[in-house]
Amino acid sequence: MRRFRAVVPVLALVAVAAGCASSEGTDGRWLTEQRENYCTQLGTWQKARNAARTEPPDPSGYDEVGAVAQDAFLAMRPLRDETVGGGRTLGEATAAAMNDGDSEAEGRVVRYCGDAGFETLTR
Repeated sequence: MRRFRAVVPVLALVAVAAGCASSEGTDGRWLTEQRENYCTQLGTWQKARNAARTEPPDPSGYDEVGAVAQDAFLAMRPLRDETVGGGRTLGEATAAAMNDGDSEAEGRVVRYCGDAGFETLTR
């Protein structure tokens, strides 16, 4: 009986620790997936913007760059409060890059993607 009493707390501690590790792994995967999605959408926006600079405007009035930017904004939302340097958040830098053509802000979000391991998804 004495051994059983000593083993139960140890098993309970192991179970709690395993649950935390599993939760952290899930959170880490979720964060990585969100970052990859954002960087993919950022790269798609960059390509659309660059193509729009060299092509004549769509006669139908459809703004492909705006539509792609909207997808990037949606992908950024769960990450918007992450810092990207210069006192800016990812949300602020993304808005400045896409809405205001701020090349410094664009550089910050591209570096963010590089630091996250997704540098090949952006320009």
